[in-house]
Amino acid sequence: MAADNSRGAMFRVIVPNQHSRVTNVELFFDLVFVFAVTQVSHTLLHHFTPLGAVHVTVLFLAVWWVWVYTAWVTNWLNPELTPVRVMLFLMMLGGLVLSTTIPTAFEGRGLWFAIAYAAMQIGRTAFWLFATPRHRTAVRHNAIRILTWLAISAVLWIAGGLSEDETRLWLWIAAVAWEYVSPAVRFWVPKLGFSSVEAWAVEGGHMAERCSLFVIIALGEAVVVNGATFAELDWTADNIMAFVSALVGAIAMWWVYFHKGAEAGSERISKSTESGRLARLAYTYLHTPIIAGIILTAVSDELVLKHPTGHSDVRTIVSTIGGPLVFLIGTILFKHAIRGFLQLSHGIGIMLLLLLWWFAAGLPPLWLSVATTVIMIIVAVWESVSLGADREEAKEH
Repeated sequence: MAADNSRGAMFRVIVPNQHSRVTNVELFFDLVFVFAVTQVSHTLLHHFTPLGAVHVTVLFLAVWWVWVYTAWVTNWLNPELTPVRVMLFLMMLGGLVLSTTIPTAFEGRGLWFAIAYAAMQIGRTAFWLFATPRHRTAVRHNAIRILTWLAISAVLWIAGGLSEDETRLWLWIAAVAWEYVSPAVRFWVPKLGFSSVEAWAVEGGHMAERCSLFVIIALGEAVVVNGATFAELDWTADNIMAFVSALVGAIAMWWVYFHKGAEAGSERISKSTESGRLARLAYTYLHTPIIAGIILTAVSDELVLKHPTGHSDVRTIVSTIGGPLVFLIGTILFKHAIRGFLQLSHGIGIMLLLLLWWFAAGLPPLWLSVATTVIMIIVAVWESVSLGADREEAKEH
């Protein structure tokens, strides 16, 4: 059957009105990024300074970008075929090297990080180009454009890996900025011009499911950090409350993203005539703050569990309020992209978190955590009730 596939022998067979499933090998590939997310959160925890936060932001953006680009390619290619599986296994090798070097990427192993990242980005895209049949000119040109942009950023990554300190940081910031702007300018290159929206077309349900699974990875990291940290402590009333608050906060985040938004996003992109454009905005760009907010919250959970009493320091305030804040900013923009309107519940939640920031220094870490959890519960319940009421009203009419 693969040989009869007009899209190409190594491409997925797309059946109208049928959702392409996420394969076991894709889930296996994701395990590497469970480790990557853990490394990112732990690196931020141990280097929680302004400069350290900038370093970790650059590394996180690279981790997300290499994963989401792979999600695009496996949306097009068929991971059940041996060549595609081998490509993913090689990507896992690169991902393990990448993840292992995250804590020391701005120290002694920067070149290893850069080589692993550049090899993953260029190698996967070159494989996609190789797998695309010659008669699919638009898709091949799209791959060539992307490969051109990634080759230029690879030079910046490698140059940064060979440099030290501030020079490395600026080169890597330039590399990240170059890669993040490339989809927005549709990978324009001389002579070939811009990529067409048609060349970006994806199987929407699969893309939505892949990105929701990465949200699960990030939430799983928060739950694991909460449990592992709590297990090492002498249990007191304060850290028991902190443990419960962290878990309930993670559940509230899950509810805000999955209860209404994830399903609506999957349905919207599956029916969209411009699935590639929507996948670029809603799932490639706007999931970045969603994931970042969850990771920042995981850092907060560990800080609060270890020091639930006393005054909240800057690290605790930034992570405890900043995590849910960045998450809600990401989700309100994501849901706007798929629904066409801003969720009032999310907007109120954002304002409450900003208001809480004014009083945060006078609150113990435990009560700061409880306050942010209560705000997240309010957002989750409000959205569920309001959208449920809207649905009932629509049925009546």
